[in-house]
Amino acid sequence: MAWKETAVAAASTARTSDVGVDPIRALGRVGLWSQALDLLPASMARDVVQELEDLGYPSLWISEGLRREIFVNASLLLSATRHMVVATGVANIWARDAAAMVAGQLTLAEAFDGRFLLGMGVSQPAIVEGVRGHVYSSPLKRMSSYLDAMDEVRYQSPAPTNTPPRVLAAVGPRMLELAGRRSAGAHPYFVAPEHTAAARAVLGPDRLLCPEQAVVLETDPDQARAIARRYAQFYLGFPSYRNDLKKHGFVDSDFSSGGTDRVIDAVIAWGDVDAVRSRVQAHLDAGADHVSVQVLSPDTTVAPLDQWRELAPVLRSCS
Repeated sequence: MAWKETAVAAASTARTSDVGVDPIRALGRVGLWSQALDLLPASMARDVVQELEDLGYPSLWISEGLRREIFVNASLLLSATRHMVVATGVANIWARDAAAMVAGQLTLAEAFDGRFLLGMGVSQPAIVEGVRGHVYSSPLKRMSSYLDAMDEVRYQSPAPTNTPPRVLAAVGPRMLELAGRRSAGAHPYFVAPEHTAAARAVLGPDRLLCPEQAVVLETDPDQARAIARRYAQFYLGFPSYRNDLKKHGFVDSDFSSGGTDRVIDAVIAWGDVDAVRSRVQAHLDAGADHVSVQVLSPDTTVAPLDQWRELAPVLRSCS
């Protein structure tokens, strides 16, 4: 058989392949959310993620900004691990067209035995327009039409037998409702356990709900809140996050100068490992299936490996 015929035959038999891992089940109850590995050289990031897997973390959520391209980054981390799920939190739909998004998802799902979970989001106008040069439009309409386009893509390389799941970044009720209808569930960011309870009511009982929870391992209130404010100030600048917090009793005066103590304490957990565990458990008790923990540290230029080590046995006890 000629090489071309052999290749075509191989492609036809490999067009679908069994996926050994259900990424939703393999997420575990608690994982990590981090941008910090992007600060490390690739070889060092691989070493760190291997240690995180050895520490017992079942999953790692990575973000997309002006650092590593998110699918390439996911491949880098997946290739360094054996069992860990890598999830995108989130892949920006303005960064690539629907065909590229599908190709990235299916390539990683097939190559790494299903250990990849695609999370997608609409980002923020300041980033989409100011950084990427697009004209921002209605988030809900944009996401809905993007999902339509994804569903029409005819991927021609080997792919998993079952279409891998996708989740949507969702905070407001309309995006949560869309996530429930058009995806496996939602990945809310910068939210309190009260939001998790409200999100569960919108999604219903059978959709994945996996909020992010930022934490500061510092027992001194002033120091902890100072670290938290440096992080929160960025997100409190976006109307979408402020509007959601207003639904939970906060007012405009809570959002200035990086946030009042009240808003900081509601959204960001600080204290010792038991305080962090308590906040994570509060999300789970409110209806979360999985919580991704983002460790904030005084030095944002280094990965918080010591804190990850300290938290690992405590977070494994969450149920």
